[in-house]
Amino acid sequence: MKKRITLLIVFFLTSCVLAFAQDRTVKGIVKDKQGTPIPGVSVKIKNSRIGVSTGTDGNYSILASGNATLIYSAIGYSTKEISVNNRNQIDVGLEEESKGLSEVVVIGYGTTTKKDATGAISSIKATQLENENPQSVADILKGNIAGLSVSLNTSAKGGGDLLVRGKSTLTAGSSPLIVLDGVIYNGQLSDINPNDIETVDVLKDASSLAVYGAKAATGVVAITTKKGKGDKPTITFNTNIGLATLAQNMQPYTGQGFLDWRADVMRSGGATATYLYNDPRNLPSGITMTQWLNGQTGDPVDLWLNRLGLTANEKSNYLSGKTVNWYDEIFRTGLRQDHTLSMSGKKDEISYYMSLGYQKNENLIEGGQFSTVRARVNLEGQAAKFMTIGLNAQYADRDEGAIEADWNQLISLSPYGDMYNADGTLRRIPTDDNGLNARNPFLNMTYNERMNRQNTLFASLYTKIKLPFGITYQLNFSPGIDMYRTFDHASSKNPNVTTPGGSVTRANETRYNWQVDHLLKWNKTIGVIHNFDVTLLANAEKYQTWWTQAGNEGFVPGDVLGYHNIASGIKPSVNSEDKVYTGDALMARLNYSLMQRYNLTLSIRRDGYSVFGANYKRATFPAAAFAWNFTEESFMKSLTWLNYGKLRISYGVNGNRDLRNPDNNTVEPYAALATLGSDKYQTVDGSGTASSVNTLAIGSRMPNANLQWEQTKALNLGLDFSFLSDRISGSIDVYDKKTNNLLVKQTVPNVTGYAYVYSNLAEIRNKGMEVSLNSKNITDGKIKWNTNFNFSFSRNKIVSLALPADDPGNGWFIGKDIDVIWDYKVVGVWQENEMAEAAKYTKAAIKPGDFKLEDVNGDYSY
Repeated sequence: MKKRITLLIVFFLTSCVLAFAQDRTVKGIVKDKQGTPIPGVSVKIKNSRIGVSTGTDGNYSILASGNATLIYSAIGYSTKEISVNNRNQIDVGLEEESKGLSEVVVIGYGTTTKKDATGAISSIKATQLENENPQSVADILKGNIAGLSVSLNTSAKGGGDLLVRGKSTLTAGSSPLIVLDGVIYNGQLSDINPNDIETVDVLKDASSLAVYGAKAATGVVAITTKKGKGDKPTITFNTNIGLATLAQNMQPYTGQGFLDWRADVMRSGGATATYLYNDPRNLPSGITMTQWLNGQTGDPVDLWLNRLGLTANEKSNYLSGKTVNWYDEIFRTGLRQDHTLSMSGKKDEISYYMSLGYQKNENLIEGGQFSTVRARVNLEGQAAKFMTIGLNAQYADRDEGAIEADWNQLISLSPYGDMYNADGTLRRIPTDDNGLNARNPFLNMTYNERMNRQNTLFASLYTKIKLPFGITYQLNFSPGIDMYRTFDHASSKNPNVTTPGGSVTRANETRYNWQVDHLLKWNKTIGVIHNFDVTLLANAEKYQTWWTQAGNEGFVPGDVLGYHNIASGIKPSVNSEDKVYTGDALMARLNYSLMQRYNLTLSIRRDGYSVFGANYKRATFPAAAFAWNFTEESFMKSLTWLNYGKLRISYGVNGNRDLRNPDNNTVEPYAALATLGSDKYQTVDGSGTASSVNTLAIGSRMPNANLQWEQTKALNLGLDFSFLSDRISGSIDVYDKKTNNLLVKQTVPNVTGYAYVYSNLAEIRNKGMEVSLNSKNITDGKIKWNTNFNFSFSRNKIVSLALPADDPGNGWFIGKDIDVIWDYKVVGVWQENEMAEAAKYTKAAIKPGDFKLEDVNGDYSY
């Protein structure tokens, strides 16, 4: 009997095991919170490589054992694990992922969560702006980051200059440092396709910036591009087509309005009767034709047009009713288009993202346009259990060679002028007045030729290795190469080109730079409550350019081939310039967290840079920050309406090494050195033969062995908060920055033998405040409504200059804003009945219609 019972138990258990071990088809549907099916959800068997994805209707079917566990994951949703438990039908509901304080932000050579961040960092996801279809990185940032200003750029290229927390330099570069996928990026933002961007983090306070040392005083914009996700390849095609129009029309005078304006101009002298400039066919009441003629004879209309200063062809066109609307001819509605095709995915140990984009924008000005082709490849694979290797690379081909109409001529053009000659060619001067500066605005774009093409390649190759004791080592190698071709042909067919036979220049420049980062990281939690995160960096870099320009003019027999046949000119010229600079750095950072309540960050960086003087090749940049998550304290738990609160304080020193040549806005690698310049002089030998002899001469720049970094010392106080179940969240920051050793190009007396010297001679102070407020107004249902509000202000003033006096020549005044407008203040227009008062200004010879200026000191002297 016992044997039978034992056999029955063994048979039952074996049947159960077989039942659970036997594979079965598990089906189901995956829906979101609203009950809408979710396509593309990954359904994988835990601890295996077997998986499927849901279809467009959210349904799935997978072969799994009865005791297996299924993992359901999708981008934007929280991952869920469910045991099969011998079932054949499993329907799943996924909830949208709400990262909140656990969301990752970039902190420089690493990442952290918003909750643990000690610095002032603002972030934005590109997906938040998908409906706005940004065409550039600047479009993503514009109006979305407190403390970040984006200037307006109306060119076809678009974009705009970035400025973090106001201007803190006089002549050095003020643009923030760009970090792309964790490495410093020296290229243009226009080469980064906004459709490739995942997130953008803006680092603003000294503690966040200190890990970049000498490069970071003007802020850091960290861009993270997309990576491969999902088991199956995801192909996305994004296309945008739009129109660009003038926001406000400011039409110049046309037709009769132009004649009325000319009459007012002639009357403004006040030397003759005002009615002499009225149309004789419509004289003021009480004025006779005899009075109007004023002793002259001839056709009254012709006399009137002569009095207004019209030329022969202007008069002819007026009489025939012919006008040119130059405004409508110059400005247009521009077509803008942007197309991007991308594919991404993740298979086993390899993730990939690749894209190809094309953008073409027409300017609002006739002839102006910009086009670019951009490609990106992001790859990452696990080469071994302890090693990961990856590549992030982008290529861009920009065409900026379009020549647009000269819209600056608009204010000088007459609507009664002629655009064309009788033979249909463009007329050089639209009127018969050769003494005027007015030129046909379409000459250059019609006859001249320009190539302005840039090809850029930037890549980051990296490997990550897991070492013992929780240490990881990462090696980054980031090469970049830019190739510029700038060719210009001023055609002899252009009536505005006065060089016989035309002229041509061909400039080629290659810029090559590389950076190497060695990173050691260690993260360790001790005793549950203590967390240490250490980052060590050794960095080296090199930047080199080669520029060559050839030119010629007076082409024989003609310049039809333009810059394609530069050798056929009679006056060749050649020029070249090569530049190189190097840099290196050591950096250490410690992030310490106690009970995830008290967070401390300490960092120090030692930079070296070849550009500066022999006595200051290196500098040290320390920083410290502390954050207190006060809502984790027991005495705050009773405030149920307050979900999160954190106080932050940071102080540190950052540098600015971006010294540029003001003549061409390029890096000046030899600013601390004197230079030798070459020249030629004519000589005649004993036989009377003339020849040229090369000579060397000391340049105009004085050497300065003490030239060094600009240094910014900054204090930041911040508050992060969220309340009402995280419905409302935000941050408040106040800061005080003092920048000294400002780089200035200072004029020196001629007796020195030099004209100028680069020195550290000025000081600036910045103060400001930033407020960012976010609210989740509607979170349930198919309609979601969030709002973001940003407010910031920054005030700067010049504390000191090279001399204790103001520098009006550069527009710098001690105690005033850097960009203060220092000019006469117009308070009105002098009227005819005010001439007695105007006569007191004896040096001005004021007439009715002149601007009335404010007399600040009351001395009646203009």
